[in-house]
Amino acid sequence: MSGIHSHDHSSHQPHPKHSAPGARRSTQASAPASRRRLVLALILTSSFLVVEVVAGILFGSLALLSDAGHMLTDAGALGLAIWAQTLGTRPRSDRKTFGYRRAEILAAAANGVVLGVTAIAVMVEAARRLASPSHVQGAPMLLVASLGLVINLGAAWLLSRQAGQGHGHGHDLNLRAATVHVIADAAGSAAAILAATLILVFGWSVADPITSILISILILVGAWRLLRDATHVLMEGAPVGMDVAALERLARETPGVREVHDLHVWSLVGDAPVITAHVLLERGAHGVEVARDVGRRIEDKVGRSHVTVQPEAASPDEQLVRLRRWGETREP
Repeated sequence: MSGIHSHDHSSHQPHPKHSAPGARRSTQASAPASRRRLVLALILTSSFLVVEVVAGILFGSLALLSDAGHMLTDAGALGLAIWAQTLGTRPRSDRKTFGYRRAEILAAAANGVVLGVTAIAVMVEAARRLASPSHVQGAPMLLVASLGLVINLGAAWLLSRQAGQGHGHGHDLNLRAATVHVIADAAGSAAAILAATLILVFGWSVADPITSILISILILVGAWRLLRDATHVLMEGAPVGMDVAALERLARETPGVREVHDLHVWSLVGDAPVITAHVLLERGAHGVEVARDVGRRIEDKVGRSHVTVQPEAASPDEQLVRLRRWGETREP
């Protein structure tokens, strides 16, 4: 029997690929605005990157140079996010039947790796500076770090607005990766401000590498979480909070269902889940009706989702055994 493929057509939001005409136009209309915000954040980050590199070299500040390194990865992350967002809008093809939306997850994973490598490199250099402290000019460092914090907070604000209006409603790992980069930079600027203050007030040159190590540890934690979540999606893991066992019980309790197998729950980019299942029918049950009932029950429980249910009749041998048992019970 053929499978029954269903989507949520009631009170839940339509799926991006099967949305109502008005909803589709709204999504398409917001895409240019989304890219404009990402591009503006990229321009802000790239412009100040040059300032921090020059200031870090002139004033001997590792905190500024490490923050410039973070800004360089930010620029790459934002560029990658823009590229992945653009690629993700391309239509599906015969060779890419799901389209290109997974490019966003690949970009998120790449950004997580870059974050981790950058943080480790800064920690290695900071350890070298601790062994042999160098003179740092606190006043210029404080000025540049303060300007950097303003730039990073402005970029983070732009990206947070984008996250609130994006199709993933905060679950877009690609945008989250770019936002983590910018927030990490803001934290780096705050650490540089702290280090500059300690140098000016107490003359503690070691504050520069110490704050660099502390902020790098926080960045490593963020990079690990990004990689963990991106890998979970790429490995077709069930979306966070999804009770797969409960879905299986729900399907099995549907009238006409004898058994449920090959139940899979996953997602393309961490948004609407994709759910497929095979249901073995009870004798006399109508496959299309049972599959439709199972799909509706799952949609009512999960909400916005893709649900495909494949009804299966019992094998001929199994049906023969059941008929024999039924005949034995009829004998006097």
